[in-house]
Amino acid sequence: MSEHRIVLASNNPGKVREISEMLSRESIEIISQSELKVPEIEETGLSFVENAILKARNASRLTGLPAIADDSGIELPALNGRPGIYSARYAGEGATDEANLKKLIEDIRPLPENQREAQFVCVMVYMRHAEDPVPLIAQGIWQGIAVTEPRGENGFGYDPIFYLPDNLCTSAELSPEHKNNLSHRGKALRRLVNLLKLEF
Repeated sequence: MSEHRIVLASNNPGKVREISEMLSRESIEIISQSELKVPEIEETGLSFVENAILKARNASRLTGLPAIADDSGIELPALNGRPGIYSARYAGEGATDEANLKKLIEDIRPLPENQREAQFVCVMVYMRHAEDPVPLIAQGIWQGIAVTEPRGENGFGYDPIFYLPDNLCTSAELSPEHKNNLSHRGKALRRLVNLLKLEF
């Protein structure tokens, strides 16, 4: 693929870093929407897909560039799928990663250990322009277990309590490269890149 400039509809530095690293070898230049002074849009969708489309459409409309957006979160079946689409604001609007993490730990503490299954979900959307009626959509899911003792310094968000039985560590204890190979975002992005290769 030749060089393509795409705006990334996220102001989350962790996400921007992960996605840029994964797309750098695909001759895609990622520009964070914050660099282009794009304000964040309110996430009023009722699903990861709806929120990702809202974010991509907003970034594309305000920059005139194609846009990639993701919406992602952690779901626990024992909590009826919460935090889900509210993962970034689980402890309230504008909540920090630390506050969200603390609230989820409080919510899972009463659960028996065999009911702490968790999954990270990521839906990634590419919109060619703001009115794109057929955006490219890719999804990735990563299975794990939620634990109450945070571990690890890497990653962000809920990574310190997302335990991976096969790896005997949390997501926050993985190297960035290893995490990208396993993660929900890595899976969704690789699927999206395969779709983009057909496009470009």
